[in-house]
Amino acid sequence: MSMSDAPVLIRPVGSLLDLIGKTPMVEVTRIDTGPCRLFLKLESQNPGGSIKDRIALSMIEAAENAGWLKPGGTIVEATAGNTGLALTLVGKQKGYKVLLVIPDKMSKEKIQHLRAMGADVRLTRSDVPHGHPEYYTDMAERLAQQIPGGYFVNQFANDANSEAHFKTTGPEIFEQMEGQVDAFVAGIGSGGTITGIARYLKAQGSDAQIILADPVGSALAGLINEGVAGPDGSYSVEGIGQNFMPETADPDLIDKAYSIPDSEAIATVRDLLLKEGILAGSSSGTLIATALRWCREQTEPKRVVTFVCDTGAKYLSKVYNDAWLADQGLTQRELHGDLSDLITRKYANGDVVVIGPDDTLDTAFKRMKGDGVSQLPVIQDGRLVGILDESDIVHIMNTDEITRKERFAKPVSSAMTRDLDTLQVTESLDALIPIFDRDRVAIVLDGETFVGLIARTDLINHLSLNR
Repeated sequence: MSMSDAPVLIRPVGSLLDLIGKTPMVEVTRIDTGPCRLFLKLESQNPGGSIKDRIALSMIEAAENAGWLKPGGTIVEATAGNTGLALTLVGKQKGYKVLLVIPDKMSKEKIQHLRAMGADVRLTRSDVPHGHPEYYTDMAERLAQQIPGGYFVNQFANDANSEAHFKTTGPEIFEQMEGQVDAFVAGIGSGGTITGIARYLKAQGSDAQIILADPVGSALAGLINEGVAGPDGSYSVEGIGQNFMPETADPDLIDKAYSIPDSEAIATVRDLLLKEGILAGSSSGTLIATALRWCREQTEPKRVVTFVCDTGAKYLSKVYNDAWLADQGLTQRELHGDLSDLITRKYANGDVVVIGPDDTLDTAFKRMKGDGVSQLPVIQDGRLVGILDESDIVHIMNTDEITRKERFAKPVSSAMTRDLDTLQVTESLDALIPIFDRDRVAIVLDGETFVGLIARTDLINHLSLNR
C-alpha cells in the first residue's frame, strides 16, 4: 500500500472495540526537521483517545483467557490516566467493574472523563517513590488483593502489554512506512510500546535506531545512556517517565535516550498545534521534541516515526492554559522585582474574570462558580469601581425579607465593596503583608489602570518558583 493511496472506509462495526488500532499517519511538513522526514502515528484517533486502547484490549483478553478475570470481576490498575480510560472503555464494554489508582498530578479532564465512564477513581500522592505504600502501583496491588474477584492488571509487568504492540502497532508502522524506518522514538510509561515495536522492527530485519524520549526528572534516560539513574525530580508531563525501569521494558533494545525538560515538551506540542493543526497531549511533546533533536543532528536524510500518543483535549486546563503554565514556571517571564512578577492573570490580556456594577448578583455568582473564583473585580467603562466576593453576596441574602429570587436579581453595585485595598504595581512584595493580614486580596493598579489581583497563594507560588 502506498502512503498516497486514498484510505478505504470501513463498514459500520458493532462495538468501539473493533475500532482500536489501524490509526493513520501524517508527515510533519511545517516544522524544521533538519534533513529528515518525520512521521506521526495518530494514536489519538483510537476510540478512547490514546495508544493505551491497544494494551487495554490485549491485557484484558489475556486475563480472560488465563482465567484470572471472570464475569462480575473488578479490573484494578495503577495509571496516569490513559490506561485507565482504555481499561474502563474495554472493561465496561465487557461488563466488568473498574477501580483505578491515579497520581494526584493528573489533569482534571482525565479524572472527570474516568468518573463519567463509571470508573471508581482513587487519587494518591505523586510525590512518593516506588515502594512507598501510597505510590500508585503499590496501592493498586494492595486494593486488588482486598477485593473479591479483583484482578490487578499491572501494565508495568504484563507481557500482554508489549505483545499488543508487537502484534498490531509494529506491523502497522512497518506497512505504512513501506518498511523504511530509520529511527523510531517512544517514551517509557509502562514500557510496552517501545519494547513491542522495537522487537517487531528487529524481527523484520530493520536496523532502525530505537530512541527513548524521557522527561527531565525521570531516571530512565540516565539508565540508558550511562547505566546510572538520572537525577530524580518532578515533571509535569503525564504518562511517561519513571524512577525505575518497568519489567515490561527491555533497555537492551534502546540505542539512545534524550532528556526533555517540560518547557521544551510543552513548547513543542503547542507549536505542533499552531503549525500542523494537531492537538496532542503533553507526552507527545516529549516524543516529538526528542524526534526533532535527533532529526536535526543528522547529516543525511532519514525517515523517523513517533506518536501523537493521545489527544490534547485532555490537557486544555494545563498544557494549553497560559495562566497554568505561568503558575508552574514553564514560561519565560522577565522579572521586574515588583508586584508585576506575581500577576500571571492580567486584566489587559483578558485573563481576569470581572463583572459590571449593573449585572445581577445571580450573574456574578454563576461567573464565580463557573470559573472557580471567590471574588470578582467590578469594572465600569474600563475602570475598577469595586470588588465583589462571596461574603458580600451572603450578606445581601440575609438583609431583608424579599424573596431569594429578588435578592439574586439585585445589582452588583448594591453589594460590592468600594473601600479597596489597592497597591501600585511598582511596589515591593512587602507591601502585600498588611493586606493579607486583614484577610483581603491585593488589588494592583498601574496609576489608575487595573492590572490584576494578588492572593496569598500567588505570593507563595512566586516564592516557591524563585527560591
